[in-house]
Amino acid sequence: MAFRLLYLVFCQLINWLALLARRQASKNAEILVLRHEVAVLRRQVARPRPSWPDRAVLSALTRLLSRQRRHNRFVTPGTLLRWRRDLVRRHWTQPHRPPGRPSTAPELRRLILRMAAENLTWGYRRIQGELPRLGYTIAPSTVWLVLQRAGIDPAPRRAGPTWRQFLSAQAEGIVACDFFHVDTVLLKRLYALFMMELSTRWVHVLGVTANPTGAWVAQQTRNLLMDFADRTEQVKFKILIRDRDAKFTDTFDAIFASESIRILRTPVRAPRANAFAERWIGTVRRELLDRMLILGQRHLEKVLAGYLAHYNQHRPHRALGQAPPLGAVPEPDPAASERVVRLDRLGGLIHEYAQAA
Repeated sequence: MAFRLLYLVFCQLINWLALLARRQASKNAEILVLRHEVAVLRRQVARPRPSWPDRAVLSALTRLLSRQRRHNRFVTPGTLLRWRRDLVRRHWTQPHRPPGRPSTAPELRRLILRMAAENLTWGYRRIQGELPRLGYTIAPSTVWLVLQRAGIDPAPRRAGPTWRQFLSAQAEGIVACDFFHVDTVLLKRLYALFMMELSTRWVHVLGVTANPTGAWVAQQTRNLLMDFADRTEQVKFKILIRDRDAKFTDTFDAIFASESIRILRTPVRAPRANAFAERWIGTVRRELLDRMLILGQRHLEKVLAGYLAHYNQHRPHRALGQAPPLGAVPEPDPAASERVVRLDRLGGLIHEYAQAA
């Protein structure tokens, strides 16, 4: 506003300097034209609303007019007195906020709704208790009101988890096991025992044999648990899914029971009850076993070891956000070149790609 006032004063000074170079007759003619324009505009325009810089300039210039000319302007002495009263009133009026509770910031409202959506068992009191840790101080009634206006029940029991959330939580402690068979070049059938951790899709091939007896299966299970103990890794799964194959004996179940792992047997002839294991069997057949000839047991063990290294360490999984079971998606190295190199596994049957160093 102050800058605008200075600008208006400067413009008036320039106009006065320009008037000094004009003839008196030209000035008189312009005054008559302006008076007539003002008379026309007064018949069309309602009460004018000048800003305070306009008021200051008009007040200063009106003092240069005679008393008779002052009464013909829309800025009368009464108007000047009213402007003065308004100025005094604004000067002594203390600022105050409107009555009522201040509105909640939009970003805080979005945060409350986000917490309610991501934590279905949290009530408005639980959400309000979490906000001070993030630097927000808010009353519980405000959280309740935000949830209520968004159509969300502020009570703790709003809804149960979705199927995706339920299955993801359940998969954290479940491992599935099964057999798959491979026919060699000489039509000898070999059996491979594997286990998969459902939460990470990490696959362990416990062993390969031509005679899968109950004792052999139990021994492979002991080897797996001993391997975890040697690597000081805690057994993370609490439920084991298996079918009703006779090779899974009571000894097999007792080994897992000693680790507080519950056995869950699938129904008869229900392969979908062990869908993760069945899907991995299809994957290993499509990507490996159907594309090469197996010569014998040692050959199969070597081939499966190479494929597991690819599957667990490199192969992307849609359920894991395109990350492998044993790691996250690596970030592109800005120092590496843009050239992409190919790494071959199993004699070029499987390709992996990486940036050149």
